[in-house]
Amino acid sequence: MVCRMFRIEAEVDKERRDLLRARLRDTNTAASPVLAALRGTPAEREAPLHLWALDTAGDLAGGLVGHTWTTWLHVTYLWVDAAHRGAGLGTRLLAEAERIAATDRGCTASRLETWSFQAPEFYRKQGYEVVCVIPDYPPGITEYTLTKRLV
Repeated sequence: MVCRMFRIEAEVDKERRDLLRARLRDTNTAASPVLAALRGTPAEREAPLHLWALDTAGDLAGGLVGHTWTTWLHVTYLWVDAAHRGAGLGTRLLAEAERIAATDRGCTASRLETWSFQAPEFYRKQGYEVVCVIPDYPPGITEYTLTKRLV
């Protein structure tokens, strides 16, 4: 075995981050025929998907932020103001994001993450299934990853 000396640095460096991302993408593309087939196609890029619900005064009542990539919708944030919870706004936002993803962007599935104190039951009621559970992340909280097939 060859022993080499390396200097390890801990610093935020956007140029190196971008280089690392590009090299990882190239490595992954070389190893995966599926990812290789995506290269150079519109599906290769993430496309933002943002929805905003405004109340009658024009204030933010809720919103959804996510993106589509390949055939997946990834919901990053879904939030409804406390004054508007229980009125179906979260359901409407999620359903509209799924509709846009499926109809306009050809997505066949959706994924998201939520914590135990947030909304795992809400998402289950919307047809999502738990595919990953990470206990104690962060300490005292469980993180769930859920997915749903879009039709």
